[in-house]
Amino acid sequence: MNNFIQTLKNIWSIKELRDRILFTLMILAVFRLGSYIVLPGVNYLALQSAASGRQANDLLQLINTFTGGAFNQGAIFALGIMPYITASIIVQLLGFAVPYFQRLQSKEGESGRKKITQITRFLTLLITMVQGSGYLLMLKTTPGAVDPTMNQGVFWVSNMIILTTGTILAMWMGEKITDKGIGNGISLLIMIGIIARLPQSFVAEVISQFSENKLLLLIIELAALIFVIIGTTLVVQGVRKIPIRAAKRMVGRTGMASGTANDVINLKVAAAGVMPIIFAQAIMFLPLTAFQYVSSSSGVQSDTLLALNNPMSFWYNVIFFALNVVFAYIYTALIVNPQQYSEYLKRSNAFIPGVKPGQDTEHYIDTLTTRITLPGAIFIGLIAILPAIVNAAGVSTAFSYFYGGTSLLILVAVVLDTLQQIESYLLMRKYDGLVKSGRIQGRAGQGITIGAGM
Repeated sequence: MNNFIQTLKNIWSIKELRDRILFTLMILAVFRLGSYIVLPGVNYLALQSAASGRQANDLLQLINTFTGGAFNQGAIFALGIMPYITASIIVQLLGFAVPYFQRLQSKEGESGRKKITQITRFLTLLITMVQGSGYLLMLKTTPGAVDPTMNQGVFWVSNMIILTTGTILAMWMGEKITDKGIGNGISLLIMIGIIARLPQSFVAEVISQFSENKLLLLIIELAALIFVIIGTTLVVQGVRKIPIRAAKRMVGRTGMASGTANDVINLKVAAAGVMPIIFAQAIMFLPLTAFQYVSSSSGVQSDTLLALNNPMSFWYNVIFFALNVVFAYIYTALIVNPQQYSEYLKRSNAFIPGVKPGQDTEHYIDTLTTRITLPGAIFIGLIAILPAIVNAAGVSTAFSYFYGGTSLLILVAVVLDTLQQIESYLLMRKYDGLVKSGRIQGRAGQGITIGAGM
């Protein structure tokens, strides 16, 4: 406890770090405030009543979790930051497939990054307008959610402007946190929305288990949650270390090694991070759109679409698991380039013991990456479907989302990323780190890194 208090004092004593933390907290508070400001002409009580009437395992409830309740509140931040995330994913995928975007990302430096940022912002605006139209259509079809005395044209135009402005404002706040705050701003906005639902879900779960005299089950649930978080953290930070050696070079009459015997190549077990589950989740939202279209146009509910609209159904989780494994391999192949690291070792006059430089080194790194990606991909797939497993074991639907899925992976990744930045400030000022041994590794170490071995 004394060490914890001393660490907090050290953090507070660094003026730049203190200012960044306070700025971040201020922006997050403004973002949460916007989640309670209701759109004009919207009756949020009717909207929440309709939401409570839907199944607890409906995909719309999952969307509401990501927006911190703003979706069912009819708030100005109802779309949250998700349109920006979608635009970023599209631009990133274009960077792997389209030569023009490849040049912007790798060859044009700062000017290329600025163009990519502009393209992402413009694409965010277009996606927000499309999603905003769908959201307003949902409001109009919800009984009692829209004030009938309000002119429908005014309702549509004004709220489209407000929803679009809300998403653009959220994007701007995320960028400001990244520039002047601590941590990745966009990720923090997502995390704060997820955490906002945690106390309510936890209290509801405690009351439910106490009312049914299931105290032992509650204790088991909390213990299982702690172990899942620990396991996720270990896998996210897990690496396979490959020792490398540096050939000696002559400096004057002295043989000087250009590297140390402790240098290693760190292959991440889960190099793709949270991207596979985000891609898979985006695809699984498509049946929701098809389900709403079919049911609204023909009044017929397809059993298949109905099952895929249920995150706790068997076939939903089978497909979701498979998508996570596939995307883990695809994204790892996109971000990890063994040829690049083979050439780096050759330029550094370094080599992997027992492996010839050049093609053999490239093949060796590629083979190891493929092998260690399998357990990482399976783990991400299991985490993705874990909410359905614990829900089947008796945990409430709302609380089960925090046992895995996108929520847990985002929480772990963002917390590690933020703590890593705080630790770097402490180490630069000659303070101790946040942990006694080792160093916290966030998403900066994604893929392959080269550094000193422990």
